[in-house]
Formats: sequence, C-alpha cells, structure tokens
Amino acid sequence: MACQLLVDLYGCNSQIVDDPVRIRELSHKIIADINSDIVEECSHHFSPYGVTYIAVITTSHFSVHTWPEYNYAAIDIFSCNEDLPEILANMLKEAFDATDIVYKKIERNISHRKKMK
Repeated sequence: MACQLLVDLYGCNSQIVDDPVRIRELSHKIIADINSDIVEECSHHFSPYGVTYIAVITTSHFSVHTWPEYNYAAIDIFSCNEDLPEILANMLKEAFDATDIVYKKIERNISHRKKMK
C-alpha cells in the first residue's frame, strides 16, 4: 500500500510562498520528518511571482506549487509510507503560516495489480 497526501493551504504568508529558498528549506524538513531522503530536486521561481518545487524522494515524490497572489500553496506527497498522518498536514499548515487547510489522503493499492510476465 502507498499513500498520496494532497494538501491545499490557504491564507499562507505571501513572503514564504514566494521565496524559493524558504520553500526548499521547509520541504527538506518535511521530507526528513516522513523519514525520506532526497534523490533529486529542482525549483523554479516564476515571474512576477510563484514557486514550484519538486523533489524525487526515496519514498516517491514531494511537490509544492504556490500562488502568492492568492496566498495559496498546493502540496502533493506520494509515499510508500501509508501512515502519512494528519499531523504532517498540520505541520505544513504551520510551516507555511496558513490560516486554513484542506487535505485528502488517497490510498494507492500497489499490490493489487497482477504481476507482469
């Protein structure tokens, strides 16, 4: 079983969500908190504003997409750790200084598929 956690953060601190260095630092902390390591990462700061950060991690992937003009961040965590808890979503809310959060946990049944010959 694997888990995908989709997190929408509203009312974020606009300085945080438009700062690629800060987003990278926050992402590193969250990735470590889910007991994963970064395999490869990249980020882009859009003009006039907005950041996308993506990391391939040892348990799958982690991405952040921001819209500072709306004080919004969308975060996607896909992990082989099916126990991504509500606590992690709340850590993201705190890290991005968000006023509201909506999240969805999707369980991915990776063992259901028939083995390929």
